[in-house]
Amino acid sequence: MMARPCDMLPPVRGSLTQGATLKDLVWFRAGGPAEVLFRPADADDLAAFLAAKPADLRVSVIGVGSNLLVRDGGIPGAVVRLSSAFGKIETDGMRVRAGAAALDGAVARAGADAGIAGLEFLRGVPGTIGGALKMNAGCYGKEIKDVFVEATAIDGKGNKIRLSGADMAFEYRKAKGAAEDWIFIEAVLEGTRDDPAAIRARMEELSANREASQPIKSKTGGSTFKNPPGHKAWQLIDQAGCRGLKIGGAQVSEKHTNFLINTGDATAADLENLGEEVRKRVQEKSAVTLEWEIKRVGVAPGRGAAHE
Repeated sequence: MMARPCDMLPPVRGSLTQGATLKDLVWFRAGGPAEVLFRPADADDLAAFLAAKPADLRVSVIGVGSNLLVRDGGIPGAVVRLSSAFGKIETDGMRVRAGAAALDGAVARAGADAGIAGLEFLRGVPGTIGGALKMNAGCYGKEIKDVFVEATAIDGKGNKIRLSGADMAFEYRKAKGAAEDWIFIEAVLEGTRDDPAAIRARMEELSANREASQPIKSKTGGSTFKNPPGHKAWQLIDQAGCRGLKIGGAQVSEKHTNFLINTGDATAADLENLGEEVRKRVQEKSAVTLEWEIKRVGVAPGRGAAHE
């Protein structure tokens, strides 16, 4: 991966770090570095950088890395990681305004404190609001689209844009209308009124169910594959005999087969190769093609371009 000196990039009020380690920022605890890591001071800093960046600079964004696999060769270009300035949460009536860096669980708790029901499912979604918008995240029968009012993003040229639900064109595990170069900075979500104690009780039940059924204390990346129409991914994986399957330091979870885990020293290649082996075995057993839910980014060692 070609290193681009930070002094070749536009000046920023935040920070630019060349060759920054990313493995400590993602839940898998595996993968290569960022060519340059940019932590903008605020939305204006981010917009100014995008407007002035070199035309050939590839820009990507990561949140807390809960559903992300960074390949071992790292990520070329500038990797944006939003700072705490993008993590503010405010409530107004039955609406919650949340910065893209706000943790999903924190948004659910803020809603509960304000007596706003309908956001409880976010307690079971790992990651941040920005990522949840990109993939229409959801669990236990509810998705972002069900509570979405509007969002604000910055496009690749530094323009701020406001987006409605129609603009987002939500589908299962994706926002079809979201352009690849959009970086979300804020969202407004809406629920319904309920007693805060009742909301918290539902959240605690959801959290307990999740901890009992998923390997959330392991180094993992959340659900690996999307549920194919009419099927549950974990059942297909189990039926294909993949429970506990290992490649290098990567393993299919014994607790929930739609989770891959880093048992200690897995490389990103171990994890991706294991996922592809699972896909192959499920195809052979059930004639169903599993689609990755985890986002794979960056390059493999020795590869010259990013691929997915």
